[in-house]
Amino acid sequence: MFRQSALPTVPAALAYLDLCKTEVVGGQFLDVVGQTRPSLSVEEAMRIVRFKSAKYTVERPLHMGAALAGAGPDLIDALSDVALPLGEAFQLRDDVLGVFGDPAVTGKPAGDDLREGKRTVLIARTHELADAAGRGLLADALGTTDGIDALTALIRSSGALDAVETDIARLEAQADEAIDRLGPEARAVLGPLALTATRRSS
Repeated sequence: MFRQSALPTVPAALAYLDLCKTEVVGGQFLDVVGQTRPSLSVEEAMRIVRFKSAKYTVERPLHMGAALAGAGPDLIDALSDVALPLGEAFQLRDDVLGVFGDPAVTGKPAGDDLREGKRTVLIARTHELADAAGRGLLADALGTTDGIDALTALIRSSGALDAVETDIARLEAQADEAIDRLGPEARAVLGPLALTATRRSS
């Protein structure tokens, strides 16, 4: 229906939809490859976040809406300045909730991401900050059902949880600054979106 509608701005919006599909496939590929490796760097994990999540959940949807409204390239670029840090912060919050969230609120068991062995930024930060014993625990217990409590404690004690919370705050600030540059109307519309994306419990 979208492709066949007669709106004159649909072709421009469809270009962003096509980009979105390509990017999310690339992000999924990077994620699958990452799962076969013993560890990922924070930079590698963040690249997956950007292509698999941030572009798919925030950037390209904003681009599609803006294109449908007839936006020019300057506004599209300005929306990317908002969307990419916001989408990355959204995914990092999801990673934190996947380990530390309340199951009654998130709807999934605490530590589910650890049980599944997901190579998230939270895990990459833990690998980066832990000592040799901690890295050994990470290698042995990630992706098992037995080491959830020990891994959760390691993520806290290594400083990885605090580091990811700092990452989220930094990305929030970048998105906020970009929203302010767009003006008060953008603040009214995008401000609540930013809060919902990053300061949530589910």
